[in-house]
This record gives sequence, C-alpha cells and structure tokens, in this order.
Amino acid sequence: MTFLLGAAMASMLATAAPATAPTDAVRARPPEDEIIYFLLPDRFENGDTRNDTGGIKGGRLNHGFDPRHKGFYNGGDLKGLLKRLDYLQGMGVTALWVAPIFKNKPVQGGPGQESAGYHGYWVTDFTQVDPHLGTNADFKALVDAAHARGMKVYMDIIANHTADVIAFAECEGKTECPYRSVADYPYQRKGGVNGAAINPGFAGQEVQTAENFARLTDPNYAYTVKVPPTERNVKVPAWLNDPIHYHNRGNSLFRGESSEQGDFVGLDDLMTESPRVVAGMIEIFGSWIDRYGIDGFRIDTARHVNPEFWQAFAPAMLERAKARGIPNFHIFGEVANDDFQPGVLAKHTIRDKLPAVLDFAFKQAVLRSVAGNQPTEIWREFFSQDVLYAGGEKAANQLPTFLGNHDQGRFAYYVRQANPNASEEELLQRVKLGHVLMMTARGVPTIYSGDEQGFIGDGNDQDARETLFPSRVASYNDNNLLGSDRTTAQENFDTNHSLYRLIAELSAIRKAQPALRRGSTVIRGTEDNPGLLAFSRVLGKEEVVVLVNTSTQPITRNVQVDVAAKALHSLAGECPSAPQAPGSIRITLPPLGYAICHAAR
Repeated sequence: MTFLLGAAMASMLATAAPATAPTDAVRARPPEDEIIYFLLPDRFENGDTRNDTGGIKGGRLNHGFDPRHKGFYNGGDLKGLLKRLDYLQGMGVTALWVAPIFKNKPVQGGPGQESAGYHGYWVTDFTQVDPHLGTNADFKALVDAAHARGMKVYMDIIANHTADVIAFAECEGKTECPYRSVADYPYQRKGGVNGAAINPGFAGQEVQTAENFARLTDPNYAYTVKVPPTERNVKVPAWLNDPIHYHNRGNSLFRGESSEQGDFVGLDDLMTESPRVVAGMIEIFGSWIDRYGIDGFRIDTARHVNPEFWQAFAPAMLERAKARGIPNFHIFGEVANDDFQPGVLAKHTIRDKLPAVLDFAFKQAVLRSVAGNQPTEIWREFFSQDVLYAGGEKAANQLPTFLGNHDQGRFAYYVRQANPNASEEELLQRVKLGHVLMMTARGVPTIYSGDEQGFIGDGNDQDARETLFPSRVASYNDNNLLGSDRTTAQENFDTNHSLYRLIAELSAIRKAQPALRRGSTVIRGTEDNPGLLAFSRVLGKEEVVVLVNTSTQPITRNVQVDVAAKALHSLAGECPSAPQAPGSIRITLPPLGYAICHAAR
C-alpha cells in the first residue's frame, strides 16, 4: 500500500520540539477540529514512583497499589503524562481526554473481590487529584503545558454516583443488594408500603423543587442506611456525606426506573433529581473550569442520570466556560450502547440537551463491516441517521468517534475474535482500515491509549487496560503486540510503529483538509457484501473522496464524484488522476486497501 508523506507530515515526524500556540488560538478551535487521545493516567506512564501508594500506609488492600494485578494501581501518574506530551503531539493529537483524576476510594469489594480505584470512577473527594496520580499542582502544570503546545485537555467527570460508602443493614453478609422499586418501597413509608409513615408531604422525585425536597428527611424508605464510622466524613464537599442525597434503593438492574435510580454495581447513586445535588454538581465541576481553564468534559454514565439534571447542568457548564474565555467547551456524554442504534444516542442530545455523545453506533459500524465482514451497505444506514441528532448532520461532526476503549475492549481484540484464521498481516490491515475510517469520517476521532502500539488485550474492562510503561501483569504480558515483536512487558512509546505512523499521517491529512473535519458526508458507493465503501466529505467547493475495500480480494469499481471535478490527486493510496467521464472515476483497491483523494474543481 502506498503512503504519500507531505511536507507537513514529514515535519511532524522529524521533530520532537513542542509547537507553541497562544491559548486563545487553542480555545478558538471548534470541537470537530480536534484529534482526541484517551488515557487512564495510571496506565500511561509512571513519572514519579514516590506516589505509587498514594502516601497510604499498609498493604495492597489499604493503598491499592499492586503492579502485578490488572485490577489495582499500576503506577502511572500525571507527571508521566506530562513527560510524554512530545510522543502524543508527534502522533497529531490535539486534545487529551484524561480519565477521572479525582481522589478515589483506594480499594472496594468484598473478600476475594477487591480491586482498586486506579480508573478514577470511585470518587470520594471531587476537589483534589488522587494522590496516586499526583497533586492539583501537577494537573495545572499538565493543562498549562498542553495549552502551550496547542493541545486541549478534557476531564472525565461523574455526576451519577460516588464511591461505595453507604451500606444497607438488610444486605449485610449478602453478595447482592437487589433494587427496591418506588412502587414497592414508597418514599413516604419506612421499609415498604406497610411500614411506618415517614417524609410527610414529599411528592416524589418527579417534583424537583427545593420546597418538595426539603420534606425528604429520612433516607430509610427502601433500605436501612448504614455508613461505617470511619467513612462518615470521607466525601468532599461535605454535603456529599449526607445519605439523603442518594437514592438508596439497591443495585441497578440497568432497565426500567432502576437504570436511573439504582446503584451502579454498588456505587452510591446520587439523587440527581434534587435541586441541592444539581447545584452542588454544577459548583464542583464549574470550579475546575474556573481554576484550571480546561476545555471540555466527557460525562461518565450519562444515560443513568435523569434528563432534567443534564438540562440544567450542560448549559451551566457552557456559560461557566464562556465566562472563563473558553467559547468552544466540548461536552460529550457516555451513553453506552452495544447495538447499532444511532437514534438511542441522538435522543440524549434532544431530550437531555447534551451537546454531544460518544458515538457508539460508529464503533458498531466499524466492528460489523471491517472486523465482522458484514455488507458495507450498513454505512448508508449509519450516515442517514445523522439527521436525528439535535442540530442534524452538522452536529454529528462533533460526536467523538472511537474503535474501542477501556470499557468496551480494543478494536484489535474484536478483529482477532471475528477472524480467528487470519494472518497477523491481515489483522493489522483490518485494524489500520478501522483507523482510516475513524480519521476520515464525520465526527471527532478518539484514539484509545495503546491502540497506536498494537495492543490487543483479552477482552473488555480490566483486560483492555494495559500500561504503556513496562507492565508486570502476567495476563497483559503474555500477548504479542500487533505489528510488533514486543510485549507489554517492555516500554511501548515507539514512534516507528506502523500504527503510530499511520495515525500521524492521517492526522496530518485531516488537519490539512477542512472538508475532513467540517464537511458534510455524501455516500458514493456501498455493496451488499464486504467490498467497496466510498464517501465524500464536501465543504463548499472542496471534496475529499474516501475509498475503502473491506474485502480480502482486490476490487475495481466506478465511483461517483461531483460532476465539476476535473482532476484528482492522492492524499493517501492510489487515486486516478482524472475522472473517466463527468462525475465518474475508475478506482482499483488492493485487499483491505484504501485511498483518500482530493477532487479539484
């Protein structure tokens, strides 16, 4: 396959010196102009071994540090991320999405089921950086250094829940604490419909006024709330320690009312219908904008929070950012969905008023067509549903697209699972093809840390959270990396890895072609089997044609272009020099090959 390196690309790869840019210029870029890199600080780079245990005494079940275990802190931190900004900038990354950095409960889980808060989603203190990752000063240094290089920083935030601190007397000694519904356990009765009267006058969580919630004073409607004495004041800000601000109904079933009111695998589920909680969360996360000038939020578990919360929260954050001089603050919610359902995602931009959501439907389209050998016709259906998002097709340009992540698992893993008899070269070509689509289709490409080094993983969640610094986790280190003879037991910041170089090349192309960032999408060709996928990105008089072959056989096809196109030149791959007739080009693609062509009018 032919790769053509332009002057901008050659310069990018040739130097490691930081390119400075005024902060105002960084903030002026709209979200669709970014190339995002997502990472868990604990799994990226260890810049300071002195904070590995977070300053907590005792053993692994106290401080949570165990570099031999995939479910515990492995040692990465913010200083390590700061140290590797050259590496990220060399790949073309313009925005860092950093997993939650807030102080976490170090260890949770019953006997034999313990794991650590290395991922950041078990927050106890929303005002401080977790000591395993560094300090607030370290975070400020990171944001300042990123801005100086023209890079943005997005924080990963959680408003749905806090760490698991609240316990229920009825569940002591049990492995499960089942959800108890509002119908069976009303707020106005203690322990069920026949229980003693409590919370007189409370009209239910649907009446979201301060006056109504002032009548909710007893949290023991579904379960008898118990908080261990050692953890009664562990949460910050202090109002988070009051159980009245939580649903206290047991574990979510992830369906029905429990999806919004149940504990996410035991995590304390906030009563986000309460005006006190809404105001508190706005102040918590607004203060991070005020203090550090961050550029956006990825919102964890957004689908498990009531719509009214987001309707208040998102506009408040955008206003807070504008007051800080940040006009293009990017907010995108996680609406986890393993089905090919753009409408489910779009609902949250209309009903919840979230500016954007992570594009799980894009991930599914790539998995089905590139990994799973399904017809490329699914892409016609995919792009046609962009009209469903609030703001329509133009708004879809701001949806972060991705191939895999720390929860879903790595794209390379699913490629291997779907093609068990494929050679390593074929697997690598399929993974490359997935990145080509992510970097050229509408949306904001989001690279998961380690994918650029050929990490494969063994599945989702903990099995997809390898370190880029040398790992001591046996289940990570027994995997050979795709496109490399290395393993995760070695350091993996290789700027010569073919995937790293491919992403760098595609980043340069994307940055040089406004149509790839902001253009509308026009389908030019799909098939009822693996084979051709052709689409154009059109912006004004500019057209960039993306041509992909998802089959393992070479193909030759006629592809439609604008009739005004007079000549073409190759941005990547092999493109014809001119149309064979007005509005038609003849293309040939190798197996699992691609071409990116600029059509001159």
